[in-house]
Parts: sequence; structure tokens; C-alpha cells
Amino acid sequence: MLSLKDKVAVVTGGSRGIGKQIALTLAGQGAHVAFCDMSDAAFPEAVADLEKCGVQVLAQKANVTVSSEVDAFAKAVIERFGKVDILVNNAGITRDQLMIKMDESDWDAVLSVNLKGAFLNIKAFVRPMMKARSGRIVNISSVIGVRGNAGQANYSASKAGLIGLTKTTAREFASRNITCNAVAPGFIQTEMTRKLPETVIQEMMRQIPLGVLGETADVANLVAFLASDEARYITGQVVCVDGGMVI
Repeated sequence: MLSLKDKVAVVTGGSRGIGKQIALTLAGQGAHVAFCDMSDAAFPEAVADLEKCGVQVLAQKANVTVSSEVDAFAKAVIERFGKVDILVNNAGITRDQLMIKMDESDWDAVLSVNLKGAFLNIKAFVRPMMKARSGRIVNISSVIGVRGNAGQANYSASKAGLIGLTKTTAREFASRNITCNAVAPGFIQTEMTRKLPETVIQEMMRQIPLGVLGETADVANLVAFLASDEARYITGQVVCVDGGMVI
């Protein structure tokens, strides 16, 4: 079992879905967790679940597209824990539509949350990592950023952009012993996918060689590995968790 005992992990969009599972997995391996989200509706349950792991938890409402809110979140994390060892840029949204029908506002919103949000958080949290000469950054991309998908021009562009941001971040901060990698999930079982019609689910599974949807734990377990000391020599990589979907 990996050990993240007494590490401090930051997870954006960490109160629900894949983000919450990532937070729980890191906490289960001993990391103290700070997470943010645009809505605090799910905070009480998320905090309670994390505290059951016996770690310290900080939850803060923050919009990852607003630099002042990101900076305030980073300041709160440092004041509470004194350091940050792990940053997981998970916050993301979708606004799906065929390109010819897509509103400019939907393009801007998705690029802002999914890509600009990661950029702002890296800027805010990499400074204490540089001072400590140690850190792990994991960006949650998507197989859609690798292969594209009709009706998701904004989402695929943002997730492909995250891959470029990951590689540049890895290059810029390697000399400070800070790694940066991207995880690209495929079709994962979440509250959103569970609401889809059965015909849509079956079509998804036809695209997956392993024939099943992934689970949030499949993503979280890889994030935990990349955040650990065992992954110290891995940086600038994109790892798909997709049941073979992109092959």
C-alpha cells in the first residue's frame, strides 16, 4: 500500500464525483486534504467522510477561474497546514454542443474552468513546492482531449490544453524536484453517467475493449500513485484510464 502519511493534498472540485474519490483515496493513505468547489452544498458530507480517515480537512468555496479566490484558497491552505505536497487539478465542467451551434459563452466557460483554472492553481500552489524543493502536480485531463469527440469542441480543446500545460509545467519545475503528470479518464461511472439512457451506456461500452465503464476508484488509485514517492521519476506523462478506449 502506498503511504502519503502527513502529506498535504489539495484537490480542486473535490466535494463530489471523481474529485471526492480522489480526496478520499489520498486521505485513506494518510494525506491531510484541502479541497475547494464552486458550491458548498456537498461540503458537510464530504468533510465528514474525509475525517473518518483520521486526517485533517479544509474545505473552502472558491471559483478556480478567479485568481483572487484561488490565491485566498492557497493562503488558507498554507496557514492551516504550513505546506502543500500534492496538487490535483480536477475541477471541470461540460457545455456540450455541435461546434456550429456552440455559443461563444459556452466555449469561454469550459476553457476558463478546465484550463485557466488549472493554470491559476499551479501558479498559486507551486510557490511553496518550489520553496520546499518537492511536489507532485496531477492534472485530470480526459481521453476526449487525446482523441476528440463530436459535440465537445470546447471540452476536448480544454483537456488537450491541459496535456500541453502538463508537459510545460513538468519541464519548468523539474529542477525543483516537482513532477507534473496528467491522468486521462475514459467513461467513468458517476452520478452523471448513471442518469444516461441504457442505449447510450451500451454505445459507450461498445467503444471500450474491456467492455465495462470505469469506476472513480480506478482514476483515484492512479492519482495516488503519481502523488507518491514511488512515482518520483515519472513526469510530463499522460496516462489514460479508459479500458483501452483510445487504442
